[in-house]
Amino acid sequence: MFRADLHIHTVLSPCGDLEMSPDNIISKAKEMHLDIIGITDHNSTRQCMVVNRMGAETGITVLLGAEVTTKEEVHCLAFFETEIQLNNFQTYLDDHLPNIQNDVNRFGYQVAVDEENNIVYTEERLLISALDQTIEQVEAKVHSLQGLFIPAHIDKSRFGVIQQLGFLPPDLKVDALEISPFCDQNSFLKTHGELCNYIFISGSDAHYVQQIGSRVTSFEIAIPCFKQIRDALHNPVSGKIKISN
Repeated sequence: MFRADLHIHTVLSPCGDLEMSPDNIISKAKEMHLDIIGITDHNSTRQCMVVNRMGAETGITVLLGAEVTTKEEVHCLAFFETEIQLNNFQTYLDDHLPNIQNDVNRFGYQVAVDEENNIVYTEERLLISALDQTIEQVEAKVHSLQGLFIPAHIDKSRFGVIQQLGFLPPDLKVDALEISPFCDQNSFLKTHGELCNYIFISGSDAHYVQQIGSRVTSFEIAIPCFKQIRDALHNPVSGKIKISN
């Protein structure tokens, strides 16, 4: 069983604490005995590769991704296997993020840093804005790049697909559904039985270092890599994917 926290923000997210640097994320992941982490900044992938390189040096697998805000203000996780796919998705995000300027005093800094925590990029547009793309369009783009598409924290009263749309579109091709760190899956399904055939994951949604690893999804797979996680989600076996605190 490999322990995964697939929802972690970095210094690049305006709501992410400035201590969420790549080195601090990797150090905390090691402390929490995580094997796999997912980097999911708001509407940006620009911090992924530095964390990926540092993770590889310490034996932690890093899923390359983002937390996308759709036109309907639904949050969705997207993950990709290769840097080429990731860069193609970043171009898509750049093309569809509105030109709303970030207010640092109100929302916080949006910076990407290198391995030594030197600032190498500052995002001027507000990353927590909604794209001009519907949830169906985002899903189609993610899958066109052979990525994983997972609606985020669907139980939440803000930015979850059920709250924003009133339901999960039945034709939406999802690879899994994410519930928030404090949600009990069994209790949730008692009121949303229509979702009982979906695969669920959960992560910390960490914005602060101490939150990393507070909620994990464990995968019983041969090796901790993108392909094996994708196969586990697409060919689920009872007990092979477990959510725990």
